[in-house]
Amino acid sequence: MKPILIYCYDAYCGWCYGFSPVMKKIAADFTDQLEIEVLSGGMMIGESKMPIEKIGPYIQSAYKRVEELTGIKFGEDFLWHTANPDKSDWVMNSEKPAIALCIFKEYYPEQQVGFASDLQYALNYEGRDLDDDEAYRHLVEKYHLPEEAFYTKLKSEDYKEKAYYEFALCKQLSVDSFPQVLIQFNESKFYLLAKGYTAYEEVKERIERVLNENS
Repeated sequence: MKPILIYCYDAYCGWCYGFSPVMKKIAADFTDQLEIEVLSGGMMIGESKMPIEKIGPYIQSAYKRVEELTGIKFGEDFLWHTANPDKSDWVMNSEKPAIALCIFKEYYPEQQVGFASDLQYALNYEGRDLDDDEAYRHLVEKYHLPEEAFYTKLKSEDYKEKAYYEFALCKQLSVDSFPQVLIQFNESKFYLLAKGYTAYEEVKERIERVLNENS
């Protein structure tokens, strides 16, 4: 069995958005050596979900730091909501994008890093509200997902349970911030490869070292 690279992320995490090009490159590089699993972390659920009015001012100052360090760009349509929180009805809620990822993984497990990245681009660049069902329609088309089945599952308790299972799994792995990348060799053997934004070369080097140690 191949070792599993576990990427713990959240659709609403700005640093994960900045890290997504790194993860896409890593997934492409190690596709033959590793199974890759993306887990949603549930950063904004329950009491932690937040109207843009509350978090908008924070994002307004924080996004520039993400751009500087990672080279990613946030889109005007997204930034409008953070700059005009009194005019926006957005609620930052991690639940629906996590459910969408669980559905997607059943169809194309090998493309889950790309889909997670697309969710973040839809939010942070295109300014789509991930709490709105319509935000997923272009991805349903892009990946040729069966539309009716996708939207039925998006509202189903079964898939909501799958999403909450992933949130619980991240907690079990002691993941309390995002992004984080771990590698698992067996039930008790895990290595932490990245906590917070980490440059591509550094992540690649750590993976190679750990694979060599365990070969």
